[in-house]
Amino acid sequence: MNQGTGRRNMRRVGGYAGRRVSPVYNYDSTARRLAPEETERARRAGRHSGREARRAARGRESRALHMDLPYLMMLTVATVAALCICCSYVRVQSAITASMRNIQQQEEMLEALRSENDTIQTAIDTDVDLDHIYDVATKELGMVYANRNQVIRYQKTESEYVRQYADIPGAEKR
Repeated sequence: MNQGTGRRNMRRVGGYAGRRVSPVYNYDSTARRLAPEETERARRAGRHSGREARRAARGRESRALHMDLPYLMMLTVATVAALCICCSYVRVQSAITASMRNIQQQEEMLEALRSENDTIQTAIDTDVDLDHIYDVATKELGMVYANRNQVIRYQKTESEYVRQYADIPGAEKR
């Protein structure tokens, strides 16, 4: 087939429009003239002259612009529903944004508190001088380390449960 200059016409196979259509190609660059019976048939099929076509277009346009009450009510309900959906979407979006901002602020506050706690813990750890505590305990308070005979060890045989006010076995020996 010659690309660009060929014109494709359709020829009906059979006697009515529901049958299969096979292409007939016309390879010249001019359009064929319609026979007088084809122009009359085309005119009857709905192809009007210029004035009639404009009149028919105006009639279709006036019918398209006419809205009856049920159509207007349905259009109003659809518009109100779309507006409500849009408003609720914006409200939900703003609530999500506010929640995200609140979470971010809370996380920043948590990080600041953790940093402050770490700083205070470091200060406590550095301020505790174990040598000073030993000096005060031994020299000022008169404390001493326990001797071997002062330490009593015992084996608990009952269970692993510890009763707070129970007697210590072996404490009576002293």
